[in-house]
Amino acid sequence: MRPAMMVFHAVLLIAALGLAVPTSVFFLQCLLAQMGAVKTKSGSTQRPRIAVLVPAHNESASIAGTVALLLRELSPTDRLLVVADNCSDDTQAQAAKAGADVIARQDPTRRGKGFALAFGMEHLSHTGAPEVLVIFDADCSISSGGIEHIARVAVSLNRPVQADYLLGAPAAATPRTTISALAFLVRNRVRPLGLKRLGVPCHLMGSGMAFPWDVIRKAPPYGDNLVEDLAMGLDLSLLGHPPYFCPEVQVQSELPNAAQAAIGQRKRWEHGMLATLIQFGPRLVRAGFTQSPARLGQALDLAIPPLAMLVAILLFTVCGGSVLWGLGLSPLAPVVVAMASLCAVAVAVGISWARFARDTVPFRNLASIPLYFLWKIPLYLSFIGGKRQKGWVRTDREPKKPPSA
Repeated sequence: MRPAMMVFHAVLLIAALGLAVPTSVFFLQCLLAQMGAVKTKSGSTQRPRIAVLVPAHNESASIAGTVALLLRELSPTDRLLVVADNCSDDTQAQAAKAGADVIARQDPTRRGKGFALAFGMEHLSHTGAPEVLVIFDADCSISSGGIEHIARVAVSLNRPVQADYLLGAPAAATPRTTISALAFLVRNRVRPLGLKRLGVPCHLMGSGMAFPWDVIRKAPPYGDNLVEDLAMGLDLSLLGHPPYFCPEVQVQSELPNAAQAAIGQRKRWEHGMLATLIQFGPRLVRAGFTQSPARLGQALDLAIPPLAMLVAILLFTVCGGSVLWGLGLSPLAPVVVAMASLCAVAVAVGISWARFARDTVPFRNLASIPLYFLWKIPLYLSFIGGKRQKGWVRTDREPKKPPSA
């Protein structure tokens, strides 16, 4: 065999083995999640002073219901602050009428949730800082007693605490939307449960997050970062305050059903996640050797590509490798490794659906999974081709109030 061909064969095998690493981590997470949740550590015995911060951009349709829900969770010493950020509707008036403290921010050149959060925290620091800050999105609901529970745990551990945050499919959802809800469930519930079994911190997910005030003030500003929650969790981990997953508290919202809104939301999230992997991956690996092995676990979890992307790459490796093998240009080993990885992903998703989503994702909708993968391929091609989304864009939703807890 010629040396050039030997190098080519080695590259193919290394690539297949490289894909097997995140696949194995994903499979292990899903397998361990079948064992159920690890009991959350006891929270503080005394209720801390809580401030709930709600960034809201044109959320007139849902903000009053969210405020009413949150006020039922708070005591007279707590605060509820809504930041009406660059709103062109009556979000500010609706939130104030419902009973929240409201501040308005208008700066069309600096748009994004990160700017709104920084504005709200600066206001709280001047008007009476809380012991615990809870960040909550304007279109979400939370289980009864959830705010106090995650706040107590945050104080007890001196760490950020992330509730179990799911985005479900709306009524009359398309099969693609239900598969998208399944993908979010795997990412936001199944994988964090597996990580908790391993003693590895979770990632922050954007809503239902509680922070000791002195901890969140250590986080740098995130401006228009597309996934400011993910970046915040990783920064705080590197500063010695890794997020803690609290599955006893459930936060829920809905995915958009309209195709254009869904693709825009996914593009923002997944381009942001891929960029964050590039930014934080090497730093977490170094911290895994210098700070704590848990940082290495976070790096391995962060290295798992979005599920559709992982499957697409594996399928391409299997199909392309099979053709090359048939032409006598490549050994069969890379194909076998990639096929094993593909089967592992399928089994992991299957057992996760059976354990956690059987009642919400009909079995017949699983046939739409290949179409869901095809629907997302352009997202990744645009990222690879340099057409990355860099600015924050609001996801259009159907006007609907959040359900009561």
